[in-house]
Amino acid sequence: MASGTAPSAASGFVLGAPGPADPRAAWAELDHAARGACYDNNAAVPDSATQIAARNAASAAYWAAHASGLDIPYAAGARTAFDLYPAADPSAPCLVFVHGGYWQRNARADFACFAAGLNTAGWSVAMPGYTLAPEARLAGIVAEIGAALDWLAAHGPARGIDGPVILSGWSAGAQLAALHLGHASVSGVLAISGVYDLAPIRETVLNEALNLTDAEIAGLSPLRLPVVQKPMTIAYGSGELPALVHDARNLHALRSAAHAPGALLPVAGADHFSILNAFLRPDGLLVRAARDLLEGASR
Repeated sequence: MASGTAPSAASGFVLGAPGPADPRAAWAELDHAARGACYDNNAAVPDSATQIAARNAASAAYWAAHASGLDIPYAAGARTAFDLYPAADPSAPCLVFVHGGYWQRNARADFACFAAGLNTAGWSVAMPGYTLAPEARLAGIVAEIGAALDWLAAHGPARGIDGPVILSGWSAGAQLAALHLGHASVSGVLAISGVYDLAPIRETVLNEALNLTDAEIAGLSPLRLPVVQKPMTIAYGSGELPALVHDARNLHALRSAAHAPGALLPVAGADHFSILNAFLRPDGLLVRAARDLLEGASR
């Protein structure tokens, strides 16, 4: 997207949709700081620091209680490793969860607590890490997630994970998950609170680490790619930033127009961080969404 150019419907934005207005419809009128604010989830959620601290503390406890499956390399990088939380039954389904952080912060261990609900429900959970920007380009990060899925397909059975895979991701992780819907081992994708068009990101402070190219924007934006005819549920919180709400709705609309299976799942009252709490209990909304995806994929 050229600097100062407002997004159009052709680039994946649907103007006039119900709910909060998409600020990117008036992109040319926004300065650099205002454009960055469209994606600043931490600033948009008043208690984000408290939520993150609670998440990290709960995850540290869960991580420490499951020491046998941690830090298992799938590639040679310092961060390219899995934390595995296998179910008692090796043939149980597995949720692969890709963390977020705008491709440049956070770690898989920070999200360990969100394996709890699925583990209690009898599922395995696998959480891959990946190299962060600017050490890695976004295209390299995408390739690492593909390598992680390849590794799990080949070596998961020896680690007690040999069931069908639902791939999930949150925030930047949702973009990474959406790009791998076509992977042979993936039965479906649960994309949560994601960014699905990268063009506006290039005109924000986030691009200082990413340095996005035209090719990356065209090839790594789910809203700019052909639709994969496998199930994808697209979840977002009703309290999310409008840019993320519209990206979720636009991706679902794109897929619906191509008759691809999958639901749009607005989570009432949830913000960008609290939405993941629906993974904490076996009856949580996101746990149920993963189950529904697996059932849909098997039909």
